[in-house]
Amino acid sequence: MNLREVLDDNDTQRIDSEYFKKKHLLKIKELKSNVFKPLFDLGLIKGGKRLPLGEDFSENGIPYIRAQDVKNNFINFENSPKISEKLHLQLINYQISKNDVLITNVGNSIGDTGIVKFELEKCNLTENAVRIISKKVKSEYLFIFFQSKYGRFQIERETVGTAQPKLAIERIRKFVIPIIDNLLQSKIAELIDNSYSLKSNSKQTYAKAETNLLQEIGLDEPTISHLPSKQPVEDSNPSAFTNNNVEKEGYSSPNINVKSFATSFGTTGRLDAEYYQKKYEVVIEKIKSQNYNTLQNIVTITKSLEPGSDYYSDDETGLPFMRVADYNKFGLSEPNKKLTFDFIKENQDKIDALKPKKGSILFSKDGSVGTAYHLREDFEGITSSAILNLKVRNEKEVIPEYLTLALNSKLVQMQAERDAGGSIILHWRIGEIQNVVVPIINFNKQQEIAKLIEESFSLKKQSEHLLKVAKRAVEIAIEENEEVAMLYINENVKSLKLCLK
Repeated sequence: MNLREVLDDNDTQRIDSEYFKKKHLLKIKELKSNVFKPLFDLGLIKGGKRLPLGEDFSENGIPYIRAQDVKNNFINFENSPKISEKLHLQLINYQISKNDVLITNVGNSIGDTGIVKFELEKCNLTENAVRIISKKVKSEYLFIFFQSKYGRFQIERETVGTAQPKLAIERIRKFVIPIIDNLLQSKIAELIDNSYSLKSNSKQTYAKAETNLLQEIGLDEPTISHLPSKQPVEDSNPSAFTNNNVEKEGYSSPNINVKSFATSFGTTGRLDAEYYQKKYEVVIEKIKSQNYNTLQNIVTITKSLEPGSDYYSDDETGLPFMRVADYNKFGLSEPNKKLTFDFIKENQDKIDALKPKKGSILFSKDGSVGTAYHLREDFEGITSSAILNLKVRNEKEVIPEYLTLALNSKLVQMQAERDAGGSIILHWRIGEIQNVVVPIINFNKQQEIAKLIEESFSLKKQSEHLLKVAKRAVEIAIEENEEVAMLYINENVKSLKLCLK
């Protein structure tokens, strides 16, 4: 390439060969062969805001959307941390609104995109993401364009840095956006809205299954959420709280829960006060007051292996390597890491034995501990050592779908919260996991819950299908024309029409 070509639309004056790969240049040429606009000509592009120095999150308040809440899908705020009303007022210029498109532009999740479909009067955005407010094309079209190969390659091409990757707002502003006709944009928007409705219904169905489980054992979410951290004081008279009283097991002030050596360290090997919070005792006693069993009696537990980063491969045909970040209770994402052929060759026998099979349950013991997912098909790869593989011993007593829900429920999550140690990365020891207590409810009730879970995942799968159709339709419109793209949509949503009605 000559210097003039290199400097064309290259404010940062990059000269690295990666930036000028032929495949990138061909895609840019293909995009510019259509009617196109730079992104800055289609709307506003704004950054988020970090918390001011010395400020922290609150237990309740206004959601603060982080990079991990943007996962190439619909933005989710349910698990986002909260900030106070006062802090929100300081960050009021960094709010997000319905139909905003978000792109993460710093860190390991860089380039993830999402669209806001919820309606909240107040919601703030992290400094690690960029907000796009579309003015001239439909937001849904922009969102799905960034999911397509023509959006993804621009994100990857403009990202710089290795230790701390960064995607500059100025580079995002200059992304090349092909302009498709309004009719196809409206059809894309319809697909996205239907996909969001299906996903919302999926979550509601899953929540119903969770509620049914808690009700079956005589608890509910509000009760669990408001359980006391310590036992209540037995006598409101301060003078009654004497050294002699403190020595009586079971007595406590608002900040003290007294245990004897035999019922504390002698039984559990733990001396940290957090372990003995009353809320944990209440939940476990409730489970043990009815039919239950320990996890080691319900499943066989298989450990995986940890190859180490030296065996990570850039080859797309390498062996998929699933880590805790690659799944949650609602599903799997494509693993970011692959393993080299050298590792595969050296460990072939182990790999064949460790590939998770359909029907098994993935269960995390490090990081986001206690996350369970029931595999609905074989996984052609291996998991990291942070993920255990559980296989139900007797499915006539415990249904795998039911067990997965129980493991993800508050009943087990509170046991994980109690047990897991580690200040930077949480670690749940296998010996503790084996002793997790699980309620074994009536088998017919288990079947009802399993049916709800399968319905939830069916709705989720349909939601994902619509997103894939929309993405491919955008690519067809760019490569061929809008008419062919519209035909593709009509052919691929026929089977869902009844459900969408």
